[in-house]
Amino acid sequence: MAFPDQRPRRLRRTPALRDLVAETSLAPGQLILPLFIEEGLSGRRPIEAMPGVDRVGLDELGREAEVAAALGLGGLLLFGIPERKDLKGTGAYDDRGIVQQAIGELKRAVPELLVMADVCLCEYTSHGHCGVLDGSEVDNDASLPLIARTAKSLAQAGADIVAPSDMMDGRVAAIRHDLDKAGLTQTPIASYAVKYASAFYGPFRDAADSTPAFGDRRGYQMDPRNADEALREAQTDLQEGADMLIVKPALPYLDILHRVKTATAVPTMAYHVSGEYSMIKAAAYAGFLDEQTAVLETLTGLRRGGADAIITYHAKDAAAWLLAQTR
Repeated sequence: MAFPDQRPRRLRRTPALRDLVAETSLAPGQLILPLFIEEGLSGRRPIEAMPGVDRVGLDELGREAEVAAALGLGGLLLFGIPERKDLKGTGAYDDRGIVQQAIGELKRAVPELLVMADVCLCEYTSHGHCGVLDGSEVDNDASLPLIARTAKSLAQAGADIVAPSDMMDGRVAAIRHDLDKAGLTQTPIASYAVKYASAFYGPFRDAADSTPAFGDRRGYQMDPRNADEALREAQTDLQEGADMLIVKPALPYLDILHRVKTATAVPTMAYHVSGEYSMIKAAAYAGFLDEQTAVLETLTGLRRGGADAIITYHAKDAAAWLLAQTR
């Protein structure tokens, strides 16, 4: 029997051949580690819904920075859990707020480490929504000055990138205006341009203590049934001054990630969210899959789908596994 001229298996026969023709790379420098910093906490507090992830106090941040740098991670993304909350989320834009202090600690420990700061009010409001309220509705326009003020405060504290995640219309323009007015023209904005109202955020809301006290966020986060809308959101944020885009969640929205990256050709991140992390952890704990293989396959898939960088709670483990493969 005559064989075809093309035999794809020829290039799969050995590890060296597979490495030679690999189309997609995954490296520690493409991974961003989220951190939850709890005000008033000393040491660490495990997050039950996210095995292996802890809330950390300010006293732990030096060690976290050193570990991230030693692993070659692309950076850290910071979330704060304040001791007090109020209707207007004043802790978010307090120049001595928990994340503002955390940025200082991290920069003192490892000045060259890239620090991203999430910009939102939800962890700081007593009602848990991402903006201020007008009755039972989130008031988009009244929220913009506070969101912009938060971004400016975080940038002034030393954040390398500010990342608005609130999904208010016009917030990128408001942030860019306030940053530029304050002389922070070199601070990039990584916008959560495409953030869906997802069931996969459940563990995060426990970790960050940000579950809404009433209702949900479907009035401002995107409908999972929509794809074309994602491109409109991305283009709008770019027109308003965003420098990078974030698609969140990751795995159920690989098609969206690919479309956004293809349509915009700007640096694009995928946020591999808490529910996606916890599912892999639970399956691995039950013996249903091999954790290392599953994690690296998942993150490689996100890179193949268009992610220039990946925000993931697996970052430290994945980086260690990747480094071990190169030794």
